[in-house]
Amino acid sequence: MERAHLLRHETTFAIGGPAEYFTTVISEEDVRGALADAERLRHSHTLLAGASNVLIADEGVSGVVMCMRGGLLKTRGTNIHVQCGASLYEAIRETAADGLGGWERLSGIPGTVGGAIRGNAGAFGTEIGEVLLSVRALDRHTGHVREFKKDACAFSYRYSYFKKHPEWILLDAVFALRETDTKESTTIIEETVAEREKRHLQHVRAAGSFFVNPVAPSDVAIVFASEKHMEARAGRVPAGWLIEKVGMRGEREGGAASSQMHANYLVNDTGEATAADVWKLAQRIATKVKAQYAVELSPEVTVMGSLDAFPPLV
Repeated sequence: MERAHLLRHETTFAIGGPAEYFTTVISEEDVRGALADAERLRHSHTLLAGASNVLIADEGVSGVVMCMRGGLLKTRGTNIHVQCGASLYEAIRETAADGLGGWERLSGIPGTVGGAIRGNAGAFGTEIGEVLLSVRALDRHTGHVREFKKDACAFSYRYSYFKKHPEWILLDAVFALRETDTKESTTIIEETVAEREKRHLQHVRAAGSFFVNPVAPSDVAIVFASEKHMEARAGRVPAGWLIEKVGMRGEREGGAASSQMHANYLVNDTGEATAADVWKLAQRIATKVKAQYAVELSPEVTVMGSLDAFPPLV
């Protein structure tokens, strides 16, 4: 277990102070060991997965930070069993090579399988909850392991049961795929990644889309449909469109900026941005969107560290 490990080295944002204690975990045994160490040290514990959708406080995180990385993937017929620390993209590629698919449109979404389940990651009309059969999770307080079937995960737009119940640490999952042609699946993966590169910034210091696409009042949704020639799905409009409409695209706060290419990407533009910079910028954006359109933006990213570092956005 490492002391004072700088968490900015783990995150796609390249932001974050030190973990008091830091360890990498893969298996259930590893997780139980890290929890036992935290109890022995009488410290709190925090789970960090792919770190692609997280903003960590500049002061860092107290207690033991468990970084879940890697994991095995096994196939039984058209069902696959994969540990939650595995890369989602690599799991999709590996199953395609074995002639299994159905989740190719999730290709290119950064992070781990567990992180994708927690946030019900989705793209191009596919959400990970659609192909999940079950997930095993460990209650960090009691040590009890439970299998959650799909219905128990309470999936909805960018949400699952586990977002509101962080006591559950996701261990491994089973997905129901279908037999596919490897060449066809590989083509879909490549096309999906290429399309993501057109629509979303790649290889930047960011956490992906910062805000969840909000449900907007009907008059706002009508304006969006008129301007973009597409309907607002389930009444949701892109947060990036709202940010542009209020004139905040390209806005800066310290080393952080709303990207000129994708307004809903708040980026560590200088490489020296702080979590405070990013959060202040998010507050300014959310305040202006609410004032002008009566829409409340909520973060899609997970914040980690003292709550004092992340006061309410509006």
